[in-house]
Amino acid sequence: MRPHNRLRDRAGLAILVDPAASSLDAAELLATRAAEEGVGALLVGGSYAAESDTRAVALALKRGAPNVPLLQFPACAAQLVPNVDAVLLLSLVSGRNAQYLIEEHVRAVSFFDDHPDIPAISTAYCLVDGGTVTAVESVSQTRPLPAGNPELVAAHVRAAMLIGMRAVYLDAGSGARVPVAPALISAARAATRGLLFVGGGVRSAETVHAARAAGADYVVVGTHFERGGGPAGRVRELAIAARP
Repeated sequence: MRPHNRLRDRAGLAILVDPAASSLDAAELLATRAAEEGVGALLVGGSYAAESDTRAVALALKRGAPNVPLLQFPACAAQLVPNVDAVLLLSLVSGRNAQYLIEEHVRAVSFFDDHPDIPAISTAYCLVDGGTVTAVESVSQTRPLPAGNPELVAAHVRAAMLIGMRAVYLDAGSGARVPVAPALISAARAATRGLLFVGGGVRSAETVHAARAAGADYVVVGTHFERGGGPAGRVRELAIAARP
């Protein structure tokens, strides 16, 4: 089955693991719990992660959950590793920094030439204001889209679809105070038939359920587990909230 179709069939909760903020044992334990509770996908990546750490954590996640799709969420081409099922090839369409619109993709060509078995899922990455300056904003030197303008979000998503992108990632950023609002998720859903990931500031089952109800295929949770949410109990609660 093609990765895109497999992901659509498994829609629900996704857990993002930052290699710079997770030990190998913790990553493997979290992946095991994720598999047990029916989590739809695991993501690995972070703004400051080193390639060596990403590779090691990806292997740990695969040991813990060999049958759960593992996607890389790279900040740059230098972070790409072969121990994943697919790469979300992100274009930061909410910003105007050429490095994250095309330059990192050019740098990634040699990786995909060397690893033709790893699919790239072209993904429109839209950073949305989450009430604080996040690592993505600092690293990319771009401003997020305003949280109160669904029409502008929809226009960016629609433009991405017109140039052939296959997925959308709406992100309030790691550690955001405010998650992406349901109105923005609904606007993005209406503008695309591609996969829709939503993350940033997601801390409760209610937020997960609201995002899914608004049209997200995957609700992504990451920082919550890094800061002591832990795998026990919380994975089950959020996974249940993400079910149709």
